[in-house]
Amino acid sequence: MKIDESLAAPTGVLDTLLRHFSTIDLQWAGFLVLCKTEVCSMPTISEAPTVESVPPAPVSLREAFLYWLKLGFISFGGPAGQISMMHTELVERRRWISEHRFLHALNYTMVLPGPEAQQLATYIGWLMHGTLGGIMAGVLFVLPSLAILIALTWIYLVWGDLPVVAGVLYGIKPAVTAIVVFAAYRIGSRALRNGVLWAMAAAAFVAIFALHIPFPYIVLAAGVIGLVGGRIAPASFRAGGGHGASDKSFGPALIDDHTPAPGWARFSWRSTVIHVLAGLVIWILLEGMLYLTWGWQGPLTQMGWFFTKAALVTFGGAYAVLPYVYQGGVEHYGWLTGTQMIDGLALGETTPGPLIMIVAFVGFVGGWVKEIFGADSLALAGIAGATVATVFTFLPSFIFILVGGPAVEATRHDVKFTAPLTGITAAVVGVVINLAVFFAWHVLWPDATDSDPFSGRFEWFSLLITVAAFLSLWRFKVGISAVIGACAVAGLGWSVLVH
Repeated sequence: MKIDESLAAPTGVLDTLLRHFSTIDLQWAGFLVLCKTEVCSMPTISEAPTVESVPPAPVSLREAFLYWLKLGFISFGGPAGQISMMHTELVERRRWISEHRFLHALNYTMVLPGPEAQQLATYIGWLMHGTLGGIMAGVLFVLPSLAILIALTWIYLVWGDLPVVAGVLYGIKPAVTAIVVFAAYRIGSRALRNGVLWAMAAAAFVAIFALHIPFPYIVLAAGVIGLVGGRIAPASFRAGGGHGASDKSFGPALIDDHTPAPGWARFSWRSTVIHVLAGLVIWILLEGMLYLTWGWQGPLTQMGWFFTKAALVTFGGAYAVLPYVYQGGVEHYGWLTGTQMIDGLALGETTPGPLIMIVAFVGFVGGWVKEIFGADSLALAGIAGATVATVFTFLPSFIFILVGGPAVEATRHDVKFTAPLTGITAAVVGVVINLAVFFAWHVLWPDATDSDPFSGRFEWFSLLITVAAFLSLWRFKVGISAVIGACAVAGLGWSVLVH
């Protein structure tokens, strides 16, 4: 009996880690899954490990609702952590979907513009319960984050000047800079596999940093280069990364490898046309209501149009689209300042939900600054701006899943990065590096101006925090939330000592 307990103990430890790895890097999560598999395969003296041989009972819409709602409140750790949480719960523990079908869906969401974790939840919800299930899963993935960010942004605008709040933000800003640098490293290490792709990344950086070319044009140019390059030199634009198939099994799943697709998941032109038209009608009605109420130049109308465009160019995740959001929100529309943009990203990193939810912060501040409903209704204006920004950012994601899902299910083949997408991903690296430079400039030289970019004091302590945060993420694989928390404490302590 003692031998059995000693053999079973590691498994229990690993199970505990797997249930709480929302802030652990996806690679480490995969390592833990592998370790758990290997440990569980070790024989014991008393009994051999058994795998469930009976699939779970059908899942009701109410049960699915409760799970997706819970996920919306605990989905910390960015897309890696969120995808890991869904894998642990849906593939391993509940067995609602098999490993192969899970990765098959993930491959599709990885090549779409938009937040892949939210789209994955939408896809699985749709596969289980049709259109209603997909919409429910996707909305609940975002809704808690929207409510939390609205509250935090209001607190930020009302009490952001308090010494305690300012000290915390002082430490978080360099942490955000390190996170963006690390994001560029992660994307680049996966995408830049040869000199051609490195050159495209460098060209994208020069285009947006020095030439101030808008982000959508950079994405379009990169896609065209990838399309042409894929035909001329296919080896240079061969897709890399992604998520391949897996032979691991955690027992029969409700949606198993060979489970036939339900009726709603079978491709038909009629269903495709209906979903496309429904999505377009919803968008036209929403944007039309804003236009009729405030006119085309109204802040909410412009937010709807701007964030629709942002949703269609978010290849590479939230960090890739941030430069576009900065160009529009800060430089063109004046909804917020560059410093507020950094603060918003910091708040977005510390709340559950997709990182792209920074758009809610931008929308709230924009509605507040523009005083949409008058000077006496600033909070209401902020809520309206945050809601509009969120709805128009995520609406295309639902259309992509509901329209493209049946085609993906019909093929059942791994969805690979095409040559155009490979080129876009390479360009995204350069764009994210530009974002890191922008954040670092604002953090290290807070008093600098465009005419004199290195004037004023140099924040050497912020530099130390930035370096320490990056090393924590890169070398020691510390979770993002933990890094932000430690940096916030450091910033608060330094502010107390200085002042």
